Amino acid sequence: MQSNKVRKFNNIPLSVLDTAPIIEGGSTGQTYRNSVELAQHVEKWGFNRYWLAEHHNMPGIGSSATSVLIGHIAGATERIRVGAGGIMLPNHAPLVIAEQFGTLESIYPGRIDLGLGRAPGSDQATAYALRRTLQSSGDDFPEQLAELEMFFEANPEARVRAVPGEGMKIPIWLLGSSGFSAQLAAHKGLPFSFASHFAPAYVLQAMQLYHQNFKPSKVLKEPYAMLGVNVIAAETDEKAEWLATSQQLQFLSITTGKPSLLRPPVDNMDAHWSPHEKASIGKTLDPRTTIVGSPETVKRKLESFIHETKANELIINTQIYNQEDRLHSYEILAEMMN
Repeated sequence: MQSNKVRKFNNIPLSVLDTAPIIEGGSTGQTYRNSVELAQHVEKWGFNRYWLAEHHNMPGIGSSATSVLIGHIAGATERIRVGAGGIMLPNHAPLVIAEQFGTLESIYPGRIDLGLGRAPGSDQATAYALRRTLQSSGDDFPEQLAELEMFFEANPEARVRAVPGEGMKIPIWLLGSSGFSAQLAAHKGLPFSFASHFAPAYVLQAMQLYHQNFKPSKVLKEPYAMLGVNVIAAETDEKAEWLATSQQLQFLSITTGKPSLLRPPVDNMDAHWSPHEKASIGKTLDPRTTIVGSPETVKRKLESFIHETKANELIINTQIYNQEDRLHSYEILAEMMN
């Protein structure tokens, strides 16, 4: 199935969120080869974007050098938009991000997205190791964003200039898991992406805030929201639920303060978590935004989620241990877009 255009499901595009999972028994090199293979497949299948997420100090996630990996994926593909979902701006000097994404846009013109978050993407000790200070708690995110936007403006008289970067029209998205970024994106008239795949309880509130407070800008005349969804699809509900235990084990390791590699599926999760842990993880991996099942189940639940949220686009995260199963899950989604 070869596509030269973006295919849509229920009239909205589908995109891919990749955390570059490092599997138990694997290596980071294999992780990146898997990401390239996935990006090339979803490009052929008609997905709209391929975004990579910044995380640090997590053994099972290989996307810490996010800008480097974006360049690697963009270089291995031809048309699909590639970007950050997202860069955690408090971890970086805005000038550095302007230069990095100016470089990416120069090499791959018209294909680069810059999604920005205000969380550290790590714990406090790691945040200090990245920043050498903890003065920035995210409260100054609007000022950091304004500084970054300034570096993208063409100003030959500026004392400090982003070269490359200045004068480039790189789409900036705001990412969030609460109402803060929803309101900021609305105020600035920017596209917004909400992390409903791990903050399902706040998605409707965030969408309401974004739409009610949106102010048209030179970037957007109307609000545009892309929502994160976990999807694990297989031929049967039972097979999908078995594959999903790898993601459940990963969240369990994070919950218990012992982040691990992405582990193989298990037959009985109740042998691994307590009732309290199961309930806690169930709130994060809510069935409305963590959709697991056969093609029929996935189609029904995605349609319901789109109807409930009025999303303009969905970005799909699929944490599956085996690469072939992961590719097949996205292929099932691609078939739905036909």
